Amino acid sequence: MDLKKLRYFIAVAEELHFNRAAQKLNMTQPPLSQQIQVLEEELGVKLLERTKRQVRLTTAGAIFLEESRNIVAQLERSIKMTQLASEGKIGNLSIGFVDSAAGGMMVNVLKKYRERFPDVQVTLSEMTSAEQLKALHDGEIDVGFHRLLDPSKHITSKLFTNESLVAVLPKTHPLANQPTVSLHSLREEPFILSPHHMGASFHDLIVDFCRQHGFQPRIVQEAVQMYTIVNLAAAGIGISIVPSSVSVFQRSDVVFRSFDEDTPRVPLYAAWKTEKSETVLTHFLKAVEETAAKQTS
Repeated sequence: MDLKKLRYFIAVAEELHFNRAAQKLNMTQPPLSQQIQVLEEELGVKLLERTKRQVRLTTAGAIFLEESRNIVAQLERSIKMTQLASEGKIGNLSIGFVDSAAGGMMVNVLKKYRERFPDVQVTLSEMTSAEQLKALHDGEIDVGFHRLLDPSKHITSKLFTNESLVAVLPKTHPLANQPTVSLHSLREEPFILSPHHMGASFHDLIVDFCRQHGFQPRIVQEAVQMYTIVNLAAAGIGISIVPSSVSVFQRSDVVFRSFDEDTPRVPLYAAWKTEKSETVLTHFLKAVEETAAKQTS
């Protein structure tokens, strides 16, 4: 049994008139009658009662009409959903990100993408850079925003932002009223930094920055998440140095200050598995590229 016969039957059952149904189907009446007869023979069931004056559904025909409509509707829906998936208009996209990427440009990317593809299910997972790289290799996320370059040929990375560093100070700190601070003026301060084992590249970047200006930072507290570092600074535990985008974590009891000195840059990469070619991911990467281009223009 093919779908065409079901459509023929639905047309006749709805019109209860072979000629009108044939016109609706853009065909002549004799082959339509023949197809209905073939359908009844295939089923071994009489679907229509025919007289010279009228056509009516049998009890079995009425049930078959309802089921036929469901089958055709489901098939049409399946075709439509398949087409939308192929076009990247529906589907699932899993994104990993470091917490310091949660503001600014990443928000702009997500907003742009959601406006274009509102029916794609986006899942966001906060992860360290190392966790993201493992998740990318394992296929657990589709794209990541992190601060480590993966040398593997299986991962493609694109520079998304390249930020400067800023100091995080409690609002009561003596330097908080200055528009900028000198790194050298922080040499005696207690530092809050991310653990070396959770993000060696960023940890080492801060330590090297301090060493280049004549001192070893005195680390009194470690914290993995940037907003935790900001909160600990607000509590007076110490000061810290963070990427400039972290300033989106505004609190009334902390301040963010640029440095008088030139700071090393802190890259943020968008990365994905090289062989991945799903249209959903392609559309998202286009939004990433457009947002990064707009930032640098």
